[in-house]
Amino acid sequence: MRRDIVIAVLIAVVAVGWLVQRIEQREPDATGISGTALLNAAPDAFKRVTGPEPLVFPADHAMHPGFRNEWWYFTGNLFDATGRRYGFQFTLFRFAVEPGERPDSDFASDAIWMAHFAVSDVARARFNSAERFARDALGLAGATADEWWLRDWTVTRTEEGWRLRAQMDGASLDLDLAPRKPVVLQGDSGYSRKGPERGNASRYYSITRMAADGRVVLDGNAAEVTGSAWLDREWGSSQLGEGIAGWDWFALQLDDGRDLMLYRLRTEAGDASRFSAGVLVEADGGYRVLERDDFEFEEIGRWRDRLGVDWPVAWRVRLPGEGLAFEVRPAFDAQRWYATVGYWEGAVDVIDPDDGRTLGRGYLELSGYADSDAQRVGVR
Repeated sequence: MRRDIVIAVLIAVVAVGWLVQRIEQREPDATGISGTALLNAAPDAFKRVTGPEPLVFPADHAMHPGFRNEWWYFTGNLFDATGRRYGFQFTLFRFAVEPGERPDSDFASDAIWMAHFAVSDVARARFNSAERFARDALGLAGATADEWWLRDWTVTRTEEGWRLRAQMDGASLDLDLAPRKPVVLQGDSGYSRKGPERGNASRYYSITRMAADGRVVLDGNAAEVTGSAWLDREWGSSQLGEGIAGWDWFALQLDDGRDLMLYRLRTEAGDASRFSAGVLVEADGGYRVLERDDFEFEEIGRWRDRLGVDWPVAWRVRLPGEGLAFEVRPAFDAQRWYATVGYWEGAVDVIDPDDGRTLGRGYLELSGYADSDAQRVGVR
């Protein structure tokens, strides 16, 4: 029996290593993983989210090995002393390949980790991005209650919040992030349904406003920056219901102190699934969950990427019950990931449709607009 376990572990380690190697050797413009598939079917041995459960902090900042998919997602907008603007994204993804507990060995690996790091230089309309992979063997990647990392890209918990450090060719970021509002539990006390079947759900919480302070370096030029950031945390196994082609996700911080998260789960017919949802967070941290009928989306502008894919980067959004109506427009169009999974994620402005005033800023994520399934993103 012990021999069988050892052989199984060796096979799993080799398989994960082979997959990581294949991913790292892909063509630069390839998007060869179907991300929507990553969020759909999962072996029955993985845990599934089937109802509300209490979340405990800081313990639930750590990884949840029994589930298949998990991510830690930072986005934000920064400004230097001259008013120059930068958007940033730092995301750590965990994809389990084997259910159950990992064997007690430094060499054992039961998950692939992927990290995405991007800095949007708004003044130059330049999108700097990098992707990394690792197994969780030998401590190359992981997430505890106090630290999340992939090699030397790290997020470390501090007394005030977190410190984020990452670098790539031509860009680096070193930020202190301090929450200004308490944790928001999405859906029903953190139980976020994405479809009609048992297990089409995730655990989902957010910190919708954090003060950001630190340094950005682009092409060797350093700038001290301040701004505002957002954290999303989510985990589950078979999350999306059948017939979901992608989604449109908005994380918006309004100048009046309110924050708004909305996502439209888009069906293959182009309609919004009834499991589309959101949350409106007041300036004092109180919040209320929004359901599908509480908001309306309308595309008002598209951008075509170099592969010929059209992305709806500009929107008109209405929340009739809240008396809110605004437009969401990109800080610049070309904030598209050409990576293992291809998607659009970038800094946006919230605009008053009547007088053009800026009402806030945030981030927009678009998935499922590529022509082939292999170009879809499915990491959220």
